[in-house]
Amino acid sequence: MNRIKKVEDYEKQLNKQRIWDCEEYNTIKIKLEQDVQILEQQLQQMKATYQLNQEKLEYNFQVLKKRDEESTVIKSQQKRKINRLHDVLNNLRSKYSKQVKQFQDENQSLTSDYKRLVLQFKELQKAMRHFALIDDKQFQEIWLMNEEEAKDLINRAFDIDRIINTHHLGLPWMAPNFWFLKNVGPISQQQQKSATQILEEVLMEAGEEGADEDNLESESYLDLPKQVSARTTRKILMLLCDESGFLIESKLLSLLLPLEKNECYLLRLDAIFSALGIENEDDLYKLVNFFLKYQTHHSPSSQEPLDLRAEKEGRLGDGKSQEKEPPPSPKLIHPNDVLKILEAFVMGLRKPRDSWMPVKLLKVVRDNSKDSEYWKALTTVIPATTQNLWDALYTALEKYHLILTQRAELLIENSSLERQNTELQQLLQQYLDTKINSELQVPPTQVFWVPTK
Repeated sequence: MNRIKKVEDYEKQLNKQRIWDCEEYNTIKIKLEQDVQILEQQLQQMKATYQLNQEKLEYNFQVLKKRDEESTVIKSQQKRKINRLHDVLNNLRSKYSKQVKQFQDENQSLTSDYKRLVLQFKELQKAMRHFALIDDKQFQEIWLMNEEEAKDLINRAFDIDRIINTHHLGLPWMAPNFWFLKNVGPISQQQQKSATQILEEVLMEAGEEGADEDNLESESYLDLPKQVSARTTRKILMLLCDESGFLIESKLLSLLLPLEKNECYLLRLDAIFSALGIENEDDLYKLVNFFLKYQTHHSPSSQEPLDLRAEKEGRLGDGKSQEKEPPPSPKLIHPNDVLKILEAFVMGLRKPRDSWMPVKLLKVVRDNSKDSEYWKALTTVIPATTQNLWDALYTALEKYHLILTQRAELLIENSSLERQNTELQQLLQQYLDTKINSELQVPPTQVFWVPTK
């Protein structure tokens, strides 16, 4: 029976396998037939495409042949056109020469207009400086007003914190010592003027003095560490400008020719300063003072080498070499010594070339980067931990106040009950003192005094 059962199972499995193989064969056959049909269609399409491309190429070949014929015709036409254009070019050249003369005349008139506008611009700059001073004064006043109001609020907060710590918590209290509480007025950070701005001031002051150039008593002084006069500085810078032209590019020199004298000096010195690495007023002061001290160090009594003197003179801005004697006149400096002085100055300055930046004509303004930090610090004088302590104390005091309120209500209620009890005792005493009680067989007083078991 087992064998018969196994034989039947095997037959069923064989039948299933035959059916599955037959179905798989039919599926593969259908798929392959479809693939054959698709490939035949693609073959027909490729044949049609090749035929179309062949026709297109033949058509393009015919078109190119016609275009070649047309191009030969156009080429002959262009040659005739070039000849005509040569004639037009000659006419235009004659017109150009006439227009150049006209433009030169216009340039002269525009130059005069430019000079007039420059004068107006300088007057406008003076007006802007005036209004800038007024705005700065208003800003100072508004700053001080807001700062005073903020500090009053801060002092009130400190008084509250002191009362809370000493009276309620019994803790010692010390007044905080923050840096911003000692500040008065806008946060000022000393900014140095650029070398170009000093040059503008020097040229402007020297131009205003004009006829008094040889009068040493009328010298006005720049805002430099050692009060170097504008005239002396201008003489040294003009000498430097005349003897250091090799530091300026030839293209720049050609562009400076039509400019005014002061503007030409300004741009030339700007280029020289860029080459020497002179960026701010300290560097400019070192250079001017180095020229002024050259004769003293160059005298026979001085035995130090020039390079060592240059290293010392390069540190003149540190404030340790402030002599009280007047510096020598720049007229004593020979033009042939300018290059030697520059070489010694550069050796003493010892600035890396990578750090040299071109001087820019920018207006020096107050650095307000720390203003927001300052006002934000004023709002955070009470730290978050103290505020959390205040919140916890406020919650506890509210609970304490609620208990005290309930206790006050109970005291009022107790006083009312005591008052009612007193009134009842008085009323009862009146009832007991009446004569009717003595006529009773059992007076109420005897009942009251009966001891209770």
